[in-house]
Amino acid sequence: MSDPNAIFQNAYYIGNNFNTILYGVELVLYFASVGLILQGRRREESKRSDRLFLFLSTGLLLMITIYVAVQSVFGEEMWIVHADYPGGSAQYLADNAAVWYQTLGSAASVVLNLMSDGLLIYRTYVVWSDWRVAIFPSILYLATAALGILTCYASGSPNANFFVGAAAQIALSYSSVVIGLNVTCTVFICGRILYLAHRMEATLGREVSRTYTGAAALIVESMLPYTLFGIAYVVTLGMDSQYSIFFLSVYVMFTCVSPQMIILRVLMGRGWTLEAGSSVVSARFATNATTATATANSKTAAVRITRTHASSDGTAIALKSVAKSDISSPDSGYDEV
Repeated sequence: MSDPNAIFQNAYYIGNNFNTILYGVELVLYFASVGLILQGRRREESKRSDRLFLFLSTGLLLMITIYVAVQSVFGEEMWIVHADYPGGSAQYLADNAAVWYQTLGSAASVVLNLMSDGLLIYRTYVVWSDWRVAIFPSILYLATAALGILTCYASGSPNANFFVGAAAQIALSYSSVVIGLNVTCTVFICGRILYLAHRMEATLGREVSRTYTGAAALIVESMLPYTLFGIAYVVTLGMDSQYSIFFLSVYVMFTCVSPQMIILRVLMGRGWTLEAGSSVVSARFATNATTATATANSKTAAVRITRTHASSDGTAIALKSVAKSDISSPDSGYDEV
C-alpha cells in the first residue's frame, strides 16, 4: 500500500474502531466510579474529593463523547454520504478538514488534555508530597493551554488542515509540549514509586507494599499508556507519517481512560492520597525500626504504627494502618501478636 491517501484512510478507519472499543472501556470505568461514589453517600462516608471526582469524571466523559462522535460523523460523511465526491476521499478531506464540528472536536480534545494533565500534575504532587516538584510541569501546563487555543484557531480557519501547513506545525508544537509535560510527570511518578517500593518492601514485606508500589500502581498512577501513545503520536506527526491519525485517536482516548483509572483506583482505596503520600514519601526506613503499638486477632492482624523510631541517620514514618492476613509470614518482618 504505497498510496499516502489510502494509508491515511485505513489508519483513520482503524483509529475510529479503537475509539469505539476504548469508549466502551471508559463507560465501564465511569459508571463503576459513580457507583462507588453513590455507595459512599448512602453509607454517609462521602468525602469532598468524591464530589470533585464526580465532576471531573463527568467532564472527561463529555469531552471524549464529543471527540468520538465528531470522528465517527466525519468518517461517515467522507466514506458514505459523499462517496462520489469529485476527487475522492483525499479531496473531501482537503476541502472539509476545517468544518465546524471538526473544530469542535479539536477544542474538546484540548479541554480533555487540560483536565487530564491537571490531574497528572496533582498526582505528581501527591506521590512526592512536595509542591516544588510540580513547578516545572505547571509552567508547561500554561504553555499547553496557550498553544491549544492557537491550534484550534489555526486548524479551524477556512481551508486549513490539521495535518498540513501552518496548522500542522502549530499542532506539532502543541503536542510536543503536552508530551513533554506527560513524560516529565510520568518519570517523576515512576521514579518515586520505584524508590518507595524498594524501601517499603525491605521493611513491611512485598504483600503490604504491593498495594501502593506494584506494577498496577506504577502503570495507573503515572498514566503510562497515555504518555507512551502520546510519544508515538508526536513521533509519527513529526515524521509527516500517514499513520499519525491512528496514534492520535488512541492517544486522545487514553487522555480520558487513564485519569478515569486513577479516579477509580482512589475510590477503591488503592490509590495514593495525600495522607498516604505524606506518611510514606519522606521516610527512610532503618533496619532497626521498632513498633510502638499493635493489635491483632486469631485470624487477621492489623498493625497500627503510631510512631516508629529510626536510627540517627534516618527519618521517621507514620503509617495510619497496615493490614496483613498473616502477620507472622517471613516477608512481613513482624512476629505474630
